[in-house]
Amino acid sequence: MGQKIHPGGLRVGVIHDWKSNWYTGNKDFADYLQEDVKIRQHIYNKLSHAGLSDILIRKDAQRITIDIYTARPGIVIGKSGVEVDALRKDIHGMTSKAVHININEIKRPELDAKLVAQSIAEQLENRVSFRRAMKRSLASAIRSGAQGVKVMCGGRLGGGEMSRSESYSEGRVPLHTIRADIDYGFAEAKTTTGRIGVKVWINKGEIMPSGYESSTGQADTRLGDQDQARRRGGRAEGLGESRQGGRGRGADREGLGPVRQRRPRRGGQGRPRGGRQEASAETVEQPRTDEQGVSAEGREQPVIEPQVEETAPSVADAPDATTQEQTEDPTKLDQSGDESAEKKKASTKAASKPAASRAAKPKAPASKAKSTTADSAEKAPNAKRTTKKKDDS
Repeated sequence: MGQKIHPGGLRVGVIHDWKSNWYTGNKDFADYLQEDVKIRQHIYNKLSHAGLSDILIRKDAQRITIDIYTARPGIVIGKSGVEVDALRKDIHGMTSKAVHININEIKRPELDAKLVAQSIAEQLENRVSFRRAMKRSLASAIRSGAQGVKVMCGGRLGGGEMSRSESYSEGRVPLHTIRADIDYGFAEAKTTTGRIGVKVWINKGEIMPSGYESSTGQADTRLGDQDQARRRGGRAEGLGESRQGGRGRGADREGLGPVRQRRPRRGGQGRPRGGRQEASAETVEQPRTDEQGVSAEGREQPVIEPQVEETAPSVADAPDATTQEQTEDPTKLDQSGDESAEKKKASTKAASKPAASRAAKPKAPASKAKSTTADSAEKAPNAKRTTKKKDDS
């Protein structure tokens, strides 16, 4: 039941007042009701860009009083009241009664469900990701002091072929707790793929029954006055104002509930507002040294000597086997491409060899010698071949 009924309609007459206040007989009831519908529709169509939250109507036989709650009162009023005068003339032409319009500013639009739903719908129309828009509005409402928020979007989310609904919630949003001041808002986003519906529930606290009188004498005021103060975001909004008397609660945080008193810190008083606490020498714990260390039984702790690893004598006396760095002789690098230097080097190597090794070495057969000479002729440099060609020519 709580999920299928309008939260405002469920609480009408208990903590919320009616949005239309007039009385008539059965004969004129339908005309009065149709008149209210036309007035609201005309105002919403004309001031759709002004961030309208709610419209309250009070009527009698010759006079109509309209209360408009908006987050942008400057747009509704217009330059030197031009927009309000035009709106007053339009409604007077529709009803032929004297029209009086009151414009009330909503100080905290993050806590108004209708405005939050409209902002999400505008973001969806501007192709913002629906998850990002929902989470951003959720976080801003919780940061502003709401006790619970629930946001739901339904339709072709992200341009999908199949429509679906996704919701995010944080905090506490009770369904059947009638004393909970739950604000409900609905808006539609007209995207290129179709319409996406946005629903928002915001729990602003609890409003206790008449037995809990407040310090400002709120129990003597009318229910409609309390409801107007809640819409404006004044002191009468939420849990704290109704629960202040006789409970020893802290000061009300702008009508959104009692402020919890923070516990003082261990080192002394709490951190000052707007800066860091200057740590005094008494509150700061000084580090202990080993000389002052005492065990739990009160005995002095033994002195701990650092252990230094010593190398064995056999290892220490071992000869140094590290390889020395090898550097190349620069003269060798210069003579690397010189053929005369290579021939001298080969002759010196041959002279240094012992004669016995030369005698022991057998001679190669004649066939092998011929093959080696043929191979050497094939591997001769190109310069010799070119000289032969020149000679022939």
